[in-house]
Amino acid sequence: MIAAVGDAMEAARFRDFIPEGTEVCLKPNLGWDLFLPGAVTSPLVVEGVVRKLQGYVSKLYMVEADQVLVDIEKSFRQTRMDRICERYGIEWVNLSKTPFVQVPVPNALEVESIPLPEILTRTTLVTIPVMKTHGKTVLTGAIKNQWGCLPTFRHNYHPVVNEVLRDLTSVLRPAFAVMDATVALEGNGPKSGRPRICNLVLASGDPVAIDTIAGEVMGLLGRFEVPHLQYCAEAGLGVHDRNAIDVLDSDRQPRETPRFDFQTAEHNAVSWVETVLRKTGIRKLVFETKLLDVMCWGAKVWYFIWYYLVKGRRLRDTAISESPYGAQWTKDEPR
Repeated sequence: MIAAVGDAMEAARFRDFIPEGTEVCLKPNLGWDLFLPGAVTSPLVVEGVVRKLQGYVSKLYMVEADQVLVDIEKSFRQTRMDRICERYGIEWVNLSKTPFVQVPVPNALEVESIPLPEILTRTTLVTIPVMKTHGKTVLTGAIKNQWGCLPTFRHNYHPVVNEVLRDLTSVLRPAFAVMDATVALEGNGPKSGRPRICNLVLASGDPVAIDTIAGEVMGLLGRFEVPHLQYCAEAGLGVHDRNAIDVLDSDRQPRETPRFDFQTAEHNAVSWVETVLRKTGIRKLVFETKLLDVMCWGAKVWYFIWYYLVKGRRLRDTAISESPYGAQWTKDEPR
């Protein structure tokens, strides 16, 4: 798998998008601390990116930010990204603990300026998302992955998430994307879905195009509109017209897009309650005061029950035992 990641990057001509000798921030998706394959980026895929970039770039960072429901340091360890950082001398950066700068958004749809981690304003960003369905954005991939670079109050953008994703991408467009579709997530993503083994790695210098193809792979393209991809394409941030996107194999030969019929995402209990409350007159009381801590506690209890008592752990164990990728989460020896 590590070699396959490098082959995908070569086929996508990563050197055309990542300057030699630059400092690079690697942004995997670590946004879940009740470990579930498909909900977070696989360490094998990240390791493949690291091996391809080491010696070509001057320095590698691995970055992710806290969430109100997620202990990102715990996720960093659970996903074994800490071992990759140690093995290859990569500096881990919890973006929430670093300085932020306010960056103006040109021709904004929703927010005139966005707070970005200062480190991302002076480095090259390589995003390494996992292919998932999403209850608020239909799918999550190379565009949505940068949501995890914003401050923890980003949940307040949920009612206008598609517009904010376009604004965010206009000031934080990744230079290159490598998408983990070895084990993806279908159903009620991004957290309480079901792992789906797809055995794929996608790579591109166009984050909109790679998400468009991911939508086709998941069987979502054509069935649903994906507003944030449309907004990004209209702003010239990438290509969303399927007819204008070439899909190549690792030998740079045309290939048909493999297609899976993914179960789509619906609001789970946590998402449903949030959506309802944000439409009420008490939304500021709930989401901008200490009452938010109570709401987060309730959400964590729901996810804990779903994970430990209903089906989450069973899905985790099945994905690990029945997929060819389970050893990356269970074995200690170097690969």
